[in-house]
Order: sequence, then structure tokens, then C-alpha cells
Amino acid sequence: MRDIWNQAWEAMVYNRRRTMITICGMAWGIATVVLLLAYGAGFSKAIHNIFAQWGLQMMGVFPGQTSEQAGGMKAGIPVHFVMDDLDHIRNTVPGIELMSPELGKTFPVSNDLHSYQWQVNGDYPDIASIQNLEISVGRFYNGQDNLERSHVAVLASEAKTMLMGGQYPLGQQIRINGTPFTVIGVLKPKMAEAGDNVNRQVYIPFGAMAELKDSQYLDGIWMTYRGDNQAVEQALRNTLAAAHNFEPSDHNAMYVANLQQQLQQFSIITAALQILLLFIGALTLGIAGIGLMNIMLVAVQQRTREIGIEKALGARRRHILLQFLAEAMVITGVGGAGGIALAYAVALGVGRITFYSAIAKNAHAADIRLLISPLIVLVATIILILVGTVSGMIPAIKAANLNPIEALRYE
Repeated sequence: MRDIWNQAWEAMVYNRRRTMITICGMAWGIATVVLLLAYGAGFSKAIHNIFAQWGLQMMGVFPGQTSEQAGGMKAGIPVHFVMDDLDHIRNTVPGIELMSPELGKTFPVSNDLHSYQWQVNGDYPDIASIQNLEISVGRFYNGQDNLERSHVAVLASEAKTMLMGGQYPLGQQIRINGTPFTVIGVLKPKMAEAGDNVNRQVYIPFGAMAELKDSQYLDGIWMTYRGDNQAVEQALRNTLAAAHNFEPSDHNAMYVANLQQQLQQFSIITAALQILLLFIGALTLGIAGIGLMNIMLVAVQQRTREIGIEKALGARRRHILLQFLAEAMVITGVGGAGGIALAYAVALGVGRITFYSAIAKNAHAADIRLLISPLIVLVATIILILVGTVSGMIPAIKAANLNPIEALRYE
């Protein structure tokens, strides 16, 4: 075996120019496979980050209007959620962890210098954990603030900038619909497209919001859960349908914001994209493999007389087969290692590829990065081994099947 590998190496060194060109072809092919798969992984991660900014195990339910008859009631009846629904959900829906009712309305929000019409949300303090609201300065309101109906407010990032500019926000007084509130915190910015007001909102305790808006009917209920999102959603529909006399299948009576389900739908798209990119990369590597096969067929033709001499001296068919297959696999291995190194260099050099940040603010985390994982390297290596083996085996079989007498006569 050592002699066989030495012969393969000597043949490669003797035809170094041809060998280097073939190695470069294989390196380019494997680098293409790795980079395409890395792009697909980066795209999938970018989509995941867009949803993850709100928390993936989050769900919201919002009342609508019935579109199906139920219990003798005609369609078109408005559905109203009340505080008792929180107890119904907690007692009957498995997997619920945190929960918060919500009252929301657009109010004039002002200070001594500016006045704007913004969405004001009244929630329990758990909404910060439910919606992954991260504090940049100060703190979020707590359970004591809610119980005492404290007039404290947490501003989203753009709301703070537009109201106060560069002023220190904590302790500043603002007015919500004419009622004074003290700013106790400012949120970190969320990803937001043009026209999205997510960073121009104000959060106040649910108890304080009840002084600004009638709290008899809730605008929605937010919650976190554990377990299967579809099972939790169906249990929510069953529970609230029984409480408010509508059919669980009536999706117009109750709207559900199920982020995990939406992410799964996007995951199907990203998985299809990755399969397409893998197919394209495999075709590119296959073209490099055809080049390797052609070079090895030329090598077999050029060394036909040498093969005849080896067979005349007692070399068996498997020795000739291994000799040429070894040469092909060395070229494949060196090209593969170089191609993977090239892919890592390109990934580091490219860095972040603009994607969601082109249309949204604060969305750098949702841009595409070329993510080369061990799994991607493993998949690319398996494809490389298959291509190299097939490309080297055909010329090797041809060499091994040569008739020694005809090979010795070859000029």
C-alpha cells in the first residue's frame, strides 16, 4: 500500500500543473457547496431572529366577531373578553406560564415641548417577560406599581427620543390624555419597518390604564406557554369558545397570534431554500468531479505501457485499481481541504450581508451571515467523498481492466 501511495504521489508531482488545476477545480466546487449551505443557514437564522425578538413561546388572543352560528345565536355577534377569562385559561389550558391582560388605546402623549398621538398599552408587569421587552435605562413597572395604580410609564426607544431628545428620561413628567405620569424606564429598540409604531409606544400598569379607559372588556390577553403550540392554541379556542358561546372553529370570533406557528411556516420556506442551494452546490462539485475524471482518464492513457509492465511483473487488478483511485482521492482530499479553508476565509471576509436591515430599523441581527457549522462541513465532505470516489473509480476500473499484452504493445 505504501508503494501504491508513493506511485500516486510521484505521478501527481510529475504532472504538477495538471494536478494543481484539478485540485483548484475541486477546491472551488467544495467551497461553493459550503458557502451555499452557509448562506441557507444564515438566512434561516435571520428569519429566526426576527421572530425571536418577541419571544418564540408567546401567544396572544384577541376578540373578534362571530361568523358562524352557535347555540342558537346568529352570526355577527361581537365577542368580549373579560378578566374572568384569565382564570378560565389558567384552569383549563395546559402549559400556560405567564399571562397578562391588555388594554390599549391611542392617546395624546405630551410633555412641555411636544405632543404626539401614540399607542398606550396597559398590562401586567409580566408583559415585559412575555414580549421580551428589554430595558435600556431604568426599570419596568412591578406588581406593587400595578396594585397601587401608580402613574408610572415606560417609553419605547423612539418615543423617548421624540419627546425628550437627549435629555435624561428617568423622573421626567409626561401627560397621557392629560393625566401626569412619571417616566421610570426606556426600552431597547425593536426591529421595525417603515410605518411600524412598535418603538413609539408607552407602557403603563394595567391598574393605571383602567383610569384612562373602561376595563370591563379586554383588548387582548398575552401569555407564554410550554409544549406544543398547536395543542395550546386549540385548547385556548375550546376554552374561550365555551365561555363566550362561539364555535372553536370560528377563527373570526377569536384571533390568535401564534409566533411559533408563523415561524414554522417560514421554516418550510427556508428548508426548501437550503435543499435548492445544496442541489446547486452538488451540481457545481459534480462538474469539478467530471474534470477530475477526464484528467484521470488522460493519466490512464498516458501510462498504459507502465500499467502493462506492472501487470507483467505480477501486479494484480486491485493494485492497479488502488493506484489510480489513490491518486484521485489525494487530489480530492487536498482540493477539499483547500476548498473548506477558502469557504471559511470568504465567510469571515464577507461578514454581514444586508437583508432585513434594508427595509427595517434596528434589524442588523436579522441580516444574513454565512454560518459554517460542523454539520455543513460534514455534509459537504460526504458529497466530496462520493464525487471523488465516482470520478476516480471509473478511470481506475479502466486501468485495472487493461490487457497486459496490449498495454505492453501500446506506443
